[in-house]
Amino acid sequence: MAVRTDIEIARAAEKRPIPEIAAKLDIPEAALIPHGRDKAKIEADFLAGLRDRPMGRLILVTAVNPTPAGEGKTTTTVGLGDALAHLGHRAAICLREASLGPNFGMKGGAAGGGLSQVLPMEDINLHFTGDFHAITAAHNLLAAMIDNHLHWGNALQIDPRRIVWRRVMDMNDRALREVVVGLGGAANGVPRQTGFDITVASEVMACLCLAEDLADLQDRLGRIVVAYRADKTAVTCRELGADGAMVVLLKDALQPNLVQTIAHTPAFVHGGPFANIAHGCNSVIATKTALRLADYVVTEAGFGADLGAEKFFDIKCRKAGLAPAAAVIVATVRAMKMHGGVAREDLGREDVGAVQRGCANLARHIANTRGFGVPVVVAINAFDADTPAEVAAIVDAAAGLGVSAIPCRHWSEGGPGAADLARKVVELCDTDSRFAPLYPDDIGLFDKIETIARRIYHAEAVTADKAVLAQLAAWEAAGHGSLPICMAKTQYSFSADPALRGAPTGHVIPLREVRLAAGAGFVVAICGEIMTMPGLPRHPAAETIRLDAAGEIQGLF
Repeated sequence: MAVRTDIEIARAAEKRPIPEIAAKLDIPEAALIPHGRDKAKIEADFLAGLRDRPMGRLILVTAVNPTPAGEGKTTTTVGLGDALAHLGHRAAICLREASLGPNFGMKGGAAGGGLSQVLPMEDINLHFTGDFHAITAAHNLLAAMIDNHLHWGNALQIDPRRIVWRRVMDMNDRALREVVVGLGGAANGVPRQTGFDITVASEVMACLCLAEDLADLQDRLGRIVVAYRADKTAVTCRELGADGAMVVLLKDALQPNLVQTIAHTPAFVHGGPFANIAHGCNSVIATKTALRLADYVVTEAGFGADLGAEKFFDIKCRKAGLAPAAAVIVATVRAMKMHGGVAREDLGREDVGAVQRGCANLARHIANTRGFGVPVVVAINAFDADTPAEVAAIVDAAAGLGVSAIPCRHWSEGGPGAADLARKVVELCDTDSRFAPLYPDDIGLFDKIETIARRIYHAEAVTADKAVLAQLAAWEAAGHGSLPICMAKTQYSFSADPALRGAPTGHVIPLREVRLAAGAGFVVAICGEIMTMPGLPRHPAAETIRLDAAGEIQGLF
């Protein structure tokens, strides 16, 4: 019998009316802003009324460094949430929204897989409720107001050479990384060089994801540094008068989105992905809403634990006052083989030795995550081709570190396939979590970058030009020294070399560029060749995406 694809499984699933899903968390229908029958936003007055409620237990799902073999972090997040609900717990799931760029490029969707999916998966992976479009519009409104200010006399004395606010779009387009605007004569503005980032990397995205409410969002937007004068003093969004209009565009986008899993567990899908170039977490407002409504909340962080979990702990939890009760690290036999040196075309053959070698990557993620004081369990996302000896190799490697590794079959079985994992997570949540961020607020910015590089990446050193170090020192002098760091680095390796798998040591992290995100409240450190505007592959997925004769989407997943 042919195996059904994710999209076929999702289309065959029975969706219940969204008020019925909301009722599982005691959200009244009057608090819903419907977007069709199967998704809704939660209105602001209801959210404000939850603030004094106690919070449930927060569980982070992270993973080993991703490989072309796949790991299934989102699928495991959904499967674990369904498993907790299956065991009778009041559970909710918090996921990030999908970017359009990767869906038409190579990464695919962000709604899970098999029987562990959130619905409606096609909507979630495309326009959804329009949040990313609102963020794109608000970001580019600010960009337009900067150039308009230059055109009409430049009263703020902005130095056109020192404008740091680029434009964004939610699509992979390498041709827009560097552009020149204002050509064609005086009527078209002041010519200058600029560029585009993908919407996910926008500071507006980060502001929305970290904001507690509309007032906090406007305050964050107002603090955004958009440019510098000739004397190198900062010009902010608030000085341009753009923050009010930007909040108007973002008013609805700030409200979290409620959907359901195939098993009808409530799921809040809100906020941005891409932990390689952004902080990559579900929004604070969605996470706190879920925590005030459920006993157990399962959320994910982007890519491997070296990027996603580190930023979840050091940025989101630090800024939002959250303390996770447990962490799940997702691994697969296939990924361990690749980290152990096996080529993708050879993954079908049993190779226990390669699994054992690859477990060095898993072991480092375990040690790093436990270093934050959070109890850890490993979820082995099972594939039919896995052999008992290969699975046992992962179980033994984790046991050697005092950690349980539990095979899970949530892709094929849904929540019941992750019931053992859920039981272990509940057990860990009842232990003493002693969460603490990696570094204190009061050390220097470069010291924070070095701390992450040495303690999380096991790098020997961080290299940076004098201009980069001078920029960090200038920001410290301007009062930004207490901000945490958002590392932008390849997701495929602990190093800055995407081809260096496993658990490398002694490598050097090249710090290429730094960007101040004063509104979001962090400093972005861009390392190696990572790009904030991705490109499409030689044969993008867009070449095969189409509508069939029945009007259904084909080729998206």
